[in-house]
Amino acid sequence: MGNFITSEIYLDHIEAYGYAIVENAIDEGLMSDLMADCYRINRHFSLAGIGRLNNQQIDSTIRKDKTYWFDGSSQAQKNYQTAMEGIRTTLNRCFFMGLFDYECHYAKYTLGDFYKKHVDAFKGRSNRVFTTVLYLNTPQQGGELVIYKPKSKDIEITIRPTAGTLVLFESERFVHEVLPAVDERYSIAGWFRKNTSISGIIDPPR
Repeated sequence: MGNFITSEIYLDHIEAYGYAIVENAIDEGLMSDLMADCYRINRHFSLAGIGRLNNQQIDSTIRKDKTYWFDGSSQAQKNYQTAMEGIRTTLNRCFFMGLFDYECHYAKYTLGDFYKKHVDAFKGRSNRVFTTVLYLNTPQQGGELVIYKPKSKDIEITIRPTAGTLVLFESERFVHEVLPAVDERYSIAGWFRKNTSISGIIDPPR
């Protein structure tokens, strides 16, 4: 799987629980390149929106992070997408998920930034099936990811951001949130998707 250096033991945890946490998932060289890429495009980060396509809007009461969607403008982005392609084919092979492609963006949280409880799959028609979060740095305080038990207000797990840790979970199954950041926090949020095009409506859009 190229730069994805862990064994496939994470598949057992996905099968049993619907999520997995993989420490030291990406080799150090690519991690360094990705962090450098964040600094390269730092001034181009923009406030993240909620919703989809024409319904997307900025709502700082729900989320305050800043994002930059991968555009293939660096080798680091291309290498990361290659690593995720390896995971996509593995998930399809093991779980017959029919994952079609992968989209992702850098996410930056600064002091006070948060993302309240939400699910990553959109209402109505959804093509986001599996969520990934890769942490690029290790803040000393704040920015934890809280994943809730399915159909419950109880917490399944709280994950402290740690550089090199990759989190994977089923997009429709788990409500989650990002607690307010204290120290600056960089990550890559991504989604493996199905092709749900119907009646001439292309989904995912190209």
